[in-house]
Amino acid sequence: PDVAALALTAYTNGRAQNLSGSSVFTVIGFSQTSVNRRLWTVDMATGALLVNDRVAHGSGSNSANDPALADTFSNTPGSNMSSLGLCLTAETYDGSNGYSLRLDELEDSNDNMRSRAIVVHGAWYVEDEFVAQNGYAGRSNGCPALALSRSAAFIDVIKDGTLMFAYYPDTAWLNSSPFLK
Repeated sequence: PDVAALALTAYTNGRAQNLSGSSVFTVIGFSQTSVNRRLWTVDMATGALLVNDRVAHGSGSNSANDPALADTFSNTPGSNMSSLGLCLTAETYDGSNGYSLRLDELEDSNDNMRSRAIVVHGAWYVEDEFVAQNGYAGRSNGCPALALSRSAAFIDVIKDGTLMFAYYPDTAWLNSSPFLK
């Protein structure tokens, strides 16, 4: 409930600043294990749950004690960490990971997304079979990667200007995010 309330505040503040005209909103709950479906995409106008799926975190964000958990986040180039906060989906392209979606930064905690090439893409290491065999989703270089078999459909739902919110109970970020005030 607390994460949902924070996500709603971020969405409301982003819409109030005219950052997106779309009612489609994605929340990533990095405080949950990567085995869980910790990504939700909701149509805020209707309340319909559009997507609920697993999402990878960056290898640099990985907990030293459990590969299924993330506990460290950064926006530093080369860190291979996931970034927190509100961002905006942008254009699609075909890259080294196939059909992918660029993300645009909206706050200090993620303002290197473009330069770090943090994008939504598909990955074999988030497929259900990999997770079942290993007990965790594999890790990316900081990108929110989804199962390759489902990523294209997901990208088509959220592309071109929807808001995405990545959460973890990081006190410094929670106190500094302009979208959580």
